[in-house]
Amino acid sequence: MKLSGKVAAITGAARGIGKACAKRFLDDGVKVVISDVDAEGLAATAAELARPDALRTIVGNVAKRSDVDQLVAIAVKEFGRLDIMVNNAGVARNRDILEITEAEFDEIIGINLKGAFFGVQAAARQMIAQGGGGVIINMSSVNALLAIPALATYAMSKGGMKQLTSVAAVALAPHNIRVVAVGPGTILTDMVASSIYTSEDARKTVMSRTPAGRGGEPSEVASVVAFLASDDASYITGQTIYPDGGRLILNYTVPVKDK
Repeated sequence: MKLSGKVAAITGAARGIGKACAKRFLDDGVKVVISDVDAEGLAATAAELARPDALRTIVGNVAKRSDVDQLVAIAVKEFGRLDIMVNNAGVARNRDILEITEAEFDEIIGINLKGAFFGVQAAARQMIAQGGGGVIINMSSVNALLAIPALATYAMSKGGMKQLTSVAAVALAPHNIRVVAVGPGTILTDMVASSIYTSEDARKTVMSRTPAGRGGEPSEVASVVAFLASDDASYITGQTIYPDGGRLILNYTVPVKDK
């Protein structure tokens, strides 16, 4: 219970990794505010977690600064402060790079990168105002480093996330605010099912470059998030930790034509 008494806000928490982070924080004694654009999914998650004493929800779109500001404001109104911000909201589209429209590009960058930037700003302003520092955790991906053409916009957004984490860590260090990121590999979420595991052949391809031989569970990512949020990680800032089943130690493969 090293996080007991802390207050956290999590974006994109109606399902998947965000939901797993909320559950882990609640189990660790944290008071939590979760947000998502999916009002129905958010309500279902709140009912499943069943912690009315320590959990609040707010429907919001992270691509809108006012919605992110409101998330932080709810945390302060309901629980008095904000100690941990998890910028988790993200989307991916499996698209040929030549077919990506301007609207599709703006959607992915707006949610994945701009939304995280708004989260960093809103959380940091509150943490500075209340004193005592805090931790901001950005949800990145192995795609911040890997070049998978079918996920071009997603990869670009996560590459930007890596630099957002780095520059924010340096800028906020004087305020005793740590900024870190988590870069999962293939985690068994709805997003993976819709954008990566699009067929059995696609699943086999992913597993062929995953030494652990399986997809990760959202709870395994939440464990890393909980560690980074705790004082056990007090000397870690500006870094991205990759729970990826060994994915990054393998080279990506490309088709080879017969001579």
